[in-house]
Amino acid sequence: MAGTLLHSENPMPRSESKGQEKDILKLIPPPKVPPTLTSRRIGIHTSTAGGVETAAERAYRLGCNTFQVFSSSPRQWRPFPLAPGQCATMRELRAKYDLRPLVIHANYLINVAGVNAEFHRKSIEAFHAEVERGLALGAEYVVLHPGSWRGGSREEGLQRAAEAIGEASQGLDLAGGGLTILIENTAGAEFSLGGSFEQVAELVERLRAIIPVAACIDTCHTHVAGYELATAEGYEETMRKLDATVGLKNVPVWHCNDAKAECGSKLDRHENIGQGTIGTRAFRLLLNDPRTAHAAFIAETPIDEPLDDQRNVNALKSVVKDPARP
Repeated sequence: MAGTLLHSENPMPRSESKGQEKDILKLIPPPKVPPTLTSRRIGIHTSTAGGVETAAERAYRLGCNTFQVFSSSPRQWRPFPLAPGQCATMRELRAKYDLRPLVIHANYLINVAGVNAEFHRKSIEAFHAEVERGLALGAEYVVLHPGSWRGGSREEGLQRAAEAIGEASQGLDLAGGGLTILIENTAGAEFSLGGSFEQVAELVERLRAIIPVAACIDTCHTHVAGYELATAEGYEETMRKLDATVGLKNVPVWHCNDAKAECGSKLDRHENIGQGTIGTRAFRLLLNDPRTAHAAFIAETPIDEPLDDQRNVNALKSVVKDPARP
């Protein structure tokens, strides 16, 4: 199956508008001059329709200098192997457009904390394949949801997750390939591992001696899990708690998503930047915070209408106070 092209799904549910083209490659021609960037690395989860390497061109046309992709279908166990030519083209386009880091989001089916033996084994194998593809593509990060411990205890789920991630990484030189695993915080639903900063920090700490590991913090997940972001006071308190647990220096990637649901609701529903219960203020604070200057900021927002993806990228870029001229 070498050379199979990817036709990945989008990272969040999208409403369908019949007859409306949403692919940026068909909506916007190649720019005659490079897009205006900022001093922060800003991007969006990008479609890989037509081949994973095409995501780099899409990210560039959207005005990104970082991006995230699925390396295979996010809702199928069977992966799509990548041809060497696809990986080479991805690396070439990233170098040409200065797109870094490249973040891969792991398959949604993976549950490294689960109790079902067959499902757990499939999860380990699937995550091993994600890491393999990340190394082949030259990605800097692979983001993983830590999973659900339903049917056991939280402590057992934490232990299973750590052991599974370690096993999935065996035989692969992550450090040599410049690849780091990022544990993403979750919305805090019942049995969901990672709904608190403490749980993310604990899993990262268990893995630190085994693999390169850090955290990815999702603003929507953070807010609906009960960490208030909509006010300046709430933002500062949330950042204080994050720094005291995970450590802000250990968060190289932020998923920048507004939230449809209220703070503490535990409902994971992403909204366009500035149109949800978090609001624009939190993103302005986050993208101008000197404590996050090292990080990449990647939207996973809905594409309900053509160019919604570009509008969300521009919304994030617009709040940065010190734009760097190309």
